[in-house]
Amino acid sequence: MTSIPMVNMEKTGENIVHLRQTRGLSVKDIQKEFGFVTPQAIYKWQQGNALPTIDNLVVLAEIFQVPIDDILVVNH
Repeated sequence: MTSIPMVNMEKTGENIVHLRQTRGLSVKDIQKEFGFVTPQAIYKWQQGNALPTIDNLVVLAEIFQVPIDDILVVNH
């Protein structure tokens, strides 16, 4: 039986933190880019409690200047 690939939320969150820090960006910088009133969604992504929507992944990929596949960590 074939296993179904699943997004590892915790590792994806760690990856978002790493990519943000590599680009020299703060959570506040990301919050401003998205126009969010509060940074709560970003903290949830980073902690692995939630995943960005597809639209938000596209924006993150642009901000980090990487393909979406470099943001998501998938367990096979």
